[in-house]
This record gives sequence, structure tokens and C-alpha cells, in this order.
Amino acid sequence: MRAAGGPPLEAMTPLQARALHRAAAERLGGPVEEVSATLDVRAPSPAGGVPLRVHRPRGADPTEPLAGVVYLHGGGWVTCDLETHDRLCRTLANRSGAAVVAVDYRLAPEHRFPAAVDDALTGLAWTRANAAAVGVDPARLAVAGDSAGGNLAAVVARRDRDAGGAPPLRVQVLLLPITDGAMDTASYTENADGYYLTRAGMRWYWDHYLAGADPLHPDASPLRAADLAGLPPAYVLTAEHDPLRDEAEAYAERLRGAGVPVARHRRAGMVHGFLRWPAAVDDASAALDEIGAAIRDALEPR
Repeated sequence: MRAAGGPPLEAMTPLQARALHRAAAERLGGPVEEVSATLDVRAPSPAGGVPLRVHRPRGADPTEPLAGVVYLHGGGWVTCDLETHDRLCRTLANRSGAAVVAVDYRLAPEHRFPAAVDDALTGLAWTRANAAAVGVDPARLAVAGDSAGGNLAAVVARRDRDAGGAPPLRVQVLLLPITDGAMDTASYTENADGYYLTRAGMRWYWDHYLAGADPLHPDASPLRAADLAGLPPAYVLTAEHDPLRDEAEAYAERLRGAGVPVARHRRAGMVHGFLRWPAAVDDASAALDEIGAAIRDALEPR
């Protein structure tokens, strides 16, 4: 990436950054895995509908209800979409044996906080309400996401608990998640520059997303939520050289302190975003295998 040159993220417009992420997905995302079926639908919403993409894993019996994973893509709430994360969602479907419902939530700065939260909740609600139609068992649902999507997954898990969502979520899968807008941890200092996601780049994302809203609102910074008791069990993945490492691990420890079962994993030597680069980073495929196995175990029939 250094050799490719180009301006830093904070010097780009959102449109330029989106183009860069699309190009990176094509170059670094690896092969497109075959799945047994893919369906594009639109969940009704007051804002005009939320696009969803449902992947059923390779070899799945079309008559068998599967576990379901509502997946929220990363990209700092600004840059990514269904296409940048299509390979990742297909891979997770195949590794986990679950149907993956990818949510194409509205992006900032065109649509500021809390638009992404609203759309993420719509995606979960639609999946529950239409589970039978897409061959999903509503009693075996997870919410998952990477980076900004991990942030949204954590918020959705808490909001769903508060709303009495039923059947309750089985697990929340938080991959390199953003959990706090304070940006004041040791990992922000250690990894401020030189490890792909920079402190300045993260400030760019927050500024586009919030546009003056309170960065410590619990729907923006789930680490700041007052009560984490009763949330679904969590799988939390962090990367050693990621500015977000410490806040994600702090969230995992707050969940554990509230009585929530937590599996926390730090990938040594990795940087933020590595999961989407299996063509260039061997550890991405190994991590996706482990994440898929964890989802499979969490969503086994009871």
C-alpha cells in the first residue's frame, strides 16, 4: 500500500475513498467462493428501504432451515457496501454453515448518525420476520460485523435486548470493532501511523459519521452504554497493530464483567482490515476459519 502511493485517507473525499476500497476488495479479496444461492431483497423502512443480500452456504439443503447471521460491513460508516464485502460474506457462510444476511446500510456523510443504526436494526427485524421465506431458523440468529460494522453489531445487540427481541440473539460477533469515540487509548498512540488505519483516518471517519453528534452516545460508542448485562454471548476479534485494539478489548472486558460469556482473540502481527485481504495475508484465511467455526458452534440446534 505504501508502494502504491496516493494521498492519505483524510485528504480524500468520501467518493475517492469508496473507489479505493472497491479496488482493494477486487485486488486483495481473493477468489469469490461459490455458495448454493444468493438473493437480493429490500427491507421496507421509513427511509425508502434497506438493501439486503442473503447467501446460503455451499451444499446447503434448500429445504432445511439454517442458522442465520445478520452481517454489517465495515468501512467507517462511510466507504464500503455489499460489493466490497461480498467475498467475506460468502466465505463466512461457507465456513459457518449459516445463511448470511448482509445489510447495505446508508452511508455517511450523505446519511449521518444514527441512519446506519436504524438500517442495521431494520435488517435484523426483517430477517426475523421473513426467516421462513429465506430458509432461516429465527431461534438461531447472530449479529456480526467488522470495524464500523462491529460497532453497529454491538449497538444492535444492545438495542435488541432493550426491545425484547424474540427469539433472542444467540451470539454477537465483533470483528475489529469500533467501540468508543474518545480515541484516547494506548493503542491509538502506538498505532497512530504506519499500520493502515491511522489516527487521522479514524478522525476523518468519525467526523463524517457524527457531524457534531455526541461521540460518546451509547449508540455511537457502545463502550459507553450504562448496562451490558443480559446481552448475547460475544466473540471479539482484535488485531495487534490496530488503533482500535484497546477499546475493543475494553468492551470485551466490560461484557465479561456484566456476566456475558466472551471469547476474545487477538491476532498477533495483524493490522486493521486484514480479514478482507486473504489474497495477500495468509492469516486472514486462518482467522476466517476460526470465526466460521465459532459461529457454527454458537448457532448449533438446541
